[in-house]
Amino acid sequence: MLGMGTVALGLYALHSVLNLRPTEAGTTGEQRIPNTPLYTHEGKAVRFYDDLVRGKVVAINMMYASCTGICPTATANLKQVQKLLGDRAGRDVFMYSISLQPLLDSPQVLKAYVEQHGIGPGWQFLTGRPDDVEQLRYALGFYDPDPLVDANKASHTGLLRIGSDADHRWTTAAALATPKQIWRTINHVDRTRLRAT
Repeated sequence: MLGMGTVALGLYALHSVLNLRPTEAGTTGEQRIPNTPLYTHEGKAVRFYDDLVRGKVVAINMMYASCTGICPTATANLKQVQKLLGDRAGRDVFMYSISLQPLLDSPQVLKAYVEQHGIGPGWQFLTGRPDDVEQLRYALGFYDPDPLVDANKASHTGLLRIGSDADHRWTTAAALATPKQIWRTINHVDRTRLRAT
């Protein structure tokens, strides 16, 4: 169930992610996107910023494979977004789902989830070391300001981070918004598609 913490998070996140910048080891300043080491559902080692975000239009959410709350509905919804994107998925727009339970969601578990839900190309499911995933979760604003609510992974936000790294344009959308609303939000951050409706 989405509560006031989620509403507060959404308002905070909308304000805070508009100026996301990469974080590299040894850098200083306003940079905020970690270059976190992760693994894809196909077992490939990747760096979050360098390999997945740099210069791209992305839609990012957090989930976990055994979730029986909003995750299955959000996944089904995002499958419709992927269909609306057509051949842009994996070419012009990249979708990422990061596990909130990396100790349980190995690449093999995520691969089975992808197969079970019929996820097509252009959408990667990601896992990694718990500390790394937690750092990434906070850096992207996927947390509730109330520590008690935040500690309960079953009450995660149900939000998407949508952005164009090249254009430094970032926003949020509800994962349970209509697929067309999410698609329009993706087009909104992508300067090459600003007139798409």
